[in-house]
Amino acid sequence: MPGISILIFLVLVSAVPAVAVYVWFHLARYPFTPIRFLMCLLAGAAAFFPALAFQRIFPPGAFAAAGKIALFARIFIRAAFTEELGRFIVLSLFFWAAERLTAKAAAPLSLAAITQGSAAGLVAGIGFAILESAAYGASDAGVILLRAVTAAPLHGACGARVGAAAVLFRGRPAQALFRFLSAVAIHGVYNFMIGLPGFPSIAAILIAFSALASSALSIHGALRGEN
Repeated sequence: MPGISILIFLVLVSAVPAVAVYVWFHLARYPFTPIRFLMCLLAGAAAFFPALAFQRIFPPGAFAAAGKIALFARIFIRAAFTEELGRFIVLSLFFWAAERLTAKAAAPLSLAAITQGSAAGLVAGIGFAILESAAYGASDAGVILLRAVTAAPLHGACGARVGAAAVLFRGRPAQALFRFLSAVAIHGVYNFMIGLPGFPSIAAILIAFSALASSALSIHGALRGEN
């Protein structure tokens, strides 16, 4: 059953970054319990469904026309924007629920709260990537291997920015918008590179991993200072 084998392969490859991030958090003794880690993964996977619903508002035929404007709309609005918006909504609800269930929470808009939002968003992004990779594996065989390698780093990097935006939104909307749009921009450029015929795949790989490295270094520095 090659189809099932491909799906299992995609899920396992996409899950490797989740294991790596969990080990990183555990060894560094970051304030992230196993339950919270799992809940963030599930929240990220759940964000796949509102993103899919938003994409249905813009059917493929809506941007089928040739031209730069239609291409921009397909890549940055129908794909990148809708996925990041779905992630933003789910993470905002997740943080709202966590505040009410957690007796001891970080001060609103503190560096600790923003960093924890970024860390949660990074994990949620990986959860999103695991589910999305399985979906793409069933429908788009042309880029299976490339997406398997780059989807989790890309979504983790974008998720970290959206997680920070979800924390910042209530008190610093301008900063939240900047973080959110930066995630959309990174996601859109990646989609453009990966879908461009004849363009070297290394470009998409570099975008995904450099964005992830930037987010990881930011989280690491802030959490280390907090500890």
